[in-house]
This record gives sequence, structure tokens and C-alpha cells, in this order.
Amino acid sequence: MSETKRIGLIIGREWSWPQAFMNEVNSRGAGVVAEFVELGGTYMGEPCPYAVIFDRISHEIPYYRFYIKYAALQGCYVINNPFTWSADDRFFGIALLHKLNVKVPRTVILPNKGVETESVPESFRNLKYPMDWQGIISYVGVPAILKDSRCGISRRSYWVRDVENLIQCYDESDTATMVLQETIESNTHIHCFVIGQQEVLAVRYDKEAARYTEQPPFDGIDPTLEERMTRASLIISRAFGYDVNMVEFVVKDGEPYVINATYPTPDLDVNRMSAVHFNWCVQKMADFAIDVALNPRPQPSHYPWQKLLDEYGTKPGNQ
Repeated sequence: MSETKRIGLIIGREWSWPQAFMNEVNSRGAGVVAEFVELGGTYMGEPCPYAVIFDRISHEIPYYRFYIKYAALQGCYVINNPFTWSADDRFFGIALLHKLNVKVPRTVILPNKGVETESVPESFRNLKYPMDWQGIISYVGVPAILKDSRCGISRRSYWVRDVENLIQCYDESDTATMVLQETIESNTHIHCFVIGQQEVLAVRYDKEAARYTEQPPFDGIDPTLEERMTRASLIISRAFGYDVNMVEFVVKDGEPYVINATYPTPDLDVNRMSAVHFNWCVQKMADFAIDVALNPRPQPSHYPWQKLLDEYGTKPGNQ
């Protein structure tokens, strides 16, 4: 009798998706169970009991990020790849798409207002002071949005109207690294959920109501945009190696703009999207996680240590 494979969830305060996902996996009788991960300190050399871990919160809790990188070292497949995610940021994603000739808003990344480590004035010798605030505003334009550059973080953002307002908001940013981004004025917001780097669901987003709508996403706009957005979303997700991602588009004058290239923890709340959309996400994520659990594959990595591990390392469970 084959061993039951385990899928572990590391989550934050969300409630609807985790329970729905576990119910979906556990009801299929596929020889795979899903459950919450429980951690209380990690010993070097201890095996990871999970074939797959779904990570939804390590961008906010450093210990979780340290643990899932260790779990990957032990042979667990982590969704999403913690090594990629650790290196990802909003500015790089937008800059990469700009290099690929994808329409994106004008964006500037700003030096930190504060830093978490002890520092002395000499630590900042590479920074110009004062910054050319007027030049920054002239490049980006107003209104603009000042937001945290870390992927998956959306709680800290400010609308900027002028130079004085920018400086005031910047002064409140504390240790966060912020990007200032052009606002693309549009009432057409489309979010593309990408699962397993293969499946794409486009959903219309109502910004005023802060929820997804049941309106067909490409209703009233050029129908060829569906193929263009689907293709772009797949390319972006594959470029970053994300198995779960959300690409955020706005449409202006018939052209799609990517305003967020990567969102490794898209909002999956049954109260903010239709049951059809929510169930699609749950089922596709369960499909992918079960497949990975039953058909193990290495965590994609371009780090030199992976080659050394393949050549000289012990196999998972043989420490």
C-alpha cells in the first residue's frame, strides 16, 4: 500500500480558501491529504514530512520563509518557489516587462526613508540629497500611487497629488522600500489568475466595490485582448517560475497595461469573488498540488548549491 502524501498549508488570517482547498483535496481520495503545517522551531537535519507546502504568508513572517527554504532543501516542493519570491519585487517586474516592450506605467523606486539595521551617515554616501522630488513627479505624473515594492504586500499605499504630498507620504513609509507609479486612469481592471503555469482565469475587478464581478471580463472591449492578456500572463508567470500568480491589467484606449506583474499570494476570498471563480481557483490549485505530490519534481533553482546537492548531497530522509 502506497504511503499517503501530505500537502501542508502555511497561511495567515484568510479563512475561506484554506478550508475549501483542504476539503477539495481530502474529498478526492487520491492518496493525498491536506492540512495546516505546525511549526515550533526547526532542527537542522530533520526531514520535512510534506511532499508539497502551499505558502501564503512567509512574505510577512520571516521564520516561515526560512522554514520553507529548508523544506525545499529536504525535497519538499514549495508553492510558490521561496528562492524566486525572496528575490522578487514590483520594480523589477515592471522594469522587465518594459524591456520586453509590454505596456507598463512609468515607475520610480525610491531609497528607504529608514533602515532596520544600525547605520551611520557614511552608509548613505551613494545617495543624493536632497532628492529631485520635482523631477520624480514630472516623470511619473499625478495622480500617482506610492506603494510597497515587496510582492504580495498591498496594505501600505498612498495616493499622491503633488510634490508636497509625495514628501509627506514618503516620510511615513518608515523602513519600507517604496515605488511611485503612474496611475493609468481606467474603469476596466482585469486580473488574470495563473495556476500551474498553464491555466489562466481572467476576472473583471470592480475597484470601487473592491471585489470581483460576474461580468464577462472582456465584455465591451476588444475581444482579441483575451488572447493577448492570457499569453502575457503565462509568459510572466513562467518567467518568474510562479505556480500561483495573479497579473493585474488595466485597459486604456484599447491597450492593456500591466500594473502589477507578480502577485504570488492573490486574494482568494469567497466574499470578494463569485462562487464560480472561487471554485475554479480551488479546484485548479488542488489539481496542481495533488499532481506534484504524486509525481515529485525538484524545486526549480538556478543556485550553484543545487548542483552540489545533486552530486554530493544525501537524499531526503537519509540524513
